[in-house]
Amino acid sequence: MSTPLTVSVPQVHHRYADVDGVRVFYRETGPADAPVLLLLHGFPTASHQFRRLMDALGATHRLIAPDYPGFGHTEAPAGFTYTFDRLADIVEGFTEALGLDRYALYVFDFGAPVGLRLATRAPERITGLIVQNGNAYEDGLSDTAREFAGLRREVPGSEERVRGLFTPGGTCFQYETGVADPTLLSPDSWTLDQHFLDLPGRADAQADLAFDYGGNITLYPLWQEWLRTHRPPALVLWGTGDPFFLPAGATAYARDLPDADVHLFEGAGHFALETHLPHIAALADRFLTGLRTA
Repeated sequence: MSTPLTVSVPQVHHRYADVDGVRVFYRETGPADAPVLLLLHGFPTASHQFRRLMDALGATHRLIAPDYPGFGHTEAPAGFTYTFDRLADIVEGFTEALGLDRYALYVFDFGAPVGLRLATRAPERITGLIVQNGNAYEDGLSDTAREFAGLRREVPGSEERVRGLFTPGGTCFQYETGVADPTLLSPDSWTLDQHFLDLPGRADAQADLAFDYGGNITLYPLWQEWLRTHRPPALVLWGTGDPFFLPAGATAYARDLPDADVHLFEGAGHFALETHLPHIAALADRFLTGLRTA
């Protein structure tokens, strides 16, 4: 008989946690006694954006990825207030429900304003920071990002502009813009995002968050102060073709974190994990291993 092939593929568990009336869905993998990397997703996706990264790193690192209210499989009650403060409240409660006293953060897109709120509320919990196209500097705002952040619901036409992002065309735009080799983009990713966007009530939730986004920019100085004061070990990863967040947003982190390891990926867009997973996984593995030995 032939010898069975042994492949080290970690188990990924799919669970729910009850937090303040919200049934938070999350994915978890890795050794239970390993240091935690909390993966915070962006828009319009959810924890499924990290599936391949969890497979790549889960044999040696503990990774936990929740879905926010209004995203993925998480179930929020009627009347939930969709603001970034409330998303951070739920994620903070989620970490407490799981007993996560110390963890590194992986923040992408919306994950940056959520994760940096957590960091400024409880800086002693943060062991390190991986940033992937997660903006915290005005340098990184493209004209498109500034325009959308400046939209106000009471201005005629703004609601229509915002909701245009929730269509299949808007979702494809976010995935495809700036990508040199579109064959690296799996259609499963954006079509799954669109499935969740099209669920009842989700477009309303996303519109509320879109009109709240400008408040994140006013908090940039606070987050930068936290970076300067606490100097977390940091790995910054950036797709240079991102239509929202410019490469200058990546290099700006070095102003407050001179020791940050910054990598710019040519040919990658907003969703750099989709096209550059092998390189990102290797860098993240090295970074997380370094946190253990620091």
